[in-house]
Amino acid sequence: MPLDPQVKTLMDQIAALNGPKLHTLSAADARRVSGGMFKLPADRLEQVHKIENRKIPAPAGSIPIRVYTPEGPGPFPVLVFFHGGGWVICDLDSHDAPCRLLTNKAGCVTVSVDYRRAPENKFPAGVEDCFAATKWVAEHASELNVDPNRLAVGGDSAGGNLSAVIAQLARDAGGPKIAFQLLIYPATEAELDTQSHKMFTDYFLTTDDILWFWAHYLRGPADRKDPRVAPALAKSFKGLPPALIITAEFDPLRDEGEAYGEKLRKAGVPVTVSRYQGMVHGFVSMYDALDKGKQAIDESAAALRKVFSR
Repeated sequence: MPLDPQVKTLMDQIAALNGPKLHTLSAADARRVSGGMFKLPADRLEQVHKIENRKIPAPAGSIPIRVYTPEGPGPFPVLVFFHGGGWVICDLDSHDAPCRLLTNKAGCVTVSVDYRRAPENKFPAGVEDCFAATKWVAEHASELNVDPNRLAVGGDSAGGNLSAVIAQLARDAGGPKIAFQLLIYPATEAELDTQSHKMFTDYFLTTDDILWFWAHYLRGPADRKDPRVAPALAKSFKGLPPALIITAEFDPLRDEGEAYGEKLRKAGVPVTVSRYQGMVHGFVSMYDALDKGKQAIDESAAALRKVFSR
């Protein structure tokens, strides 16, 4: 299929701005340039019953979280959310809008985690923070008015990578118990050798950008073989929580996300892999301009509601 017309219009608008290429910037400048890319005006934001910014303990000190609570008495199911951005850019604010929608549509508390970013904090800092945050949520369930037996992890891109990794770590550590993993165009390998990597080198997420992200995140070549970097390299996929994996047709990460779904399926893990035709990497965060972004959020919320109702 060709690019979706809405994507084509959006890509043309971005190209007309003639801004600097992400991979040519320092991490600090990239954060400044990309900071407002996914933010919505206040009048277009989903209204949520309660939003609270907090700090929680983590391996290297405290990290910020944002807790979104829907209307109702609770205890609620809970989604621990890890934002994308190549482990380098984005933050709680960049992913505020989709977290609001997921909270209301899935009827869950969403805890968005501001893990340490690279290159100031290279792998495994982000993994350590996300695992610590997931354990903290489970341990403080009553305080958050959530049910620790209905705890999901989820995120997009690098956040999808971290979600898959945390699901594996929790399984191997014997807890916390994770009921579901929402993996939105996740990075699951670090070799850039799939067919989609070769085909889609310049569709919003470019090959040069991907190389730039990996260079900032990893300490050295050996990290590429670590399952905490590349969850597709895990020794076993048995016993992992059910998953929804969302991919985009024109995304270099498409094939590795879909291959990860096949590994889960072969291991007996219930998994749905949903490819959105005509879409590019990041389309869910662009839901305000892309109808299929809204559809993907609706599909994600429906999957969460289904697993939380069991």
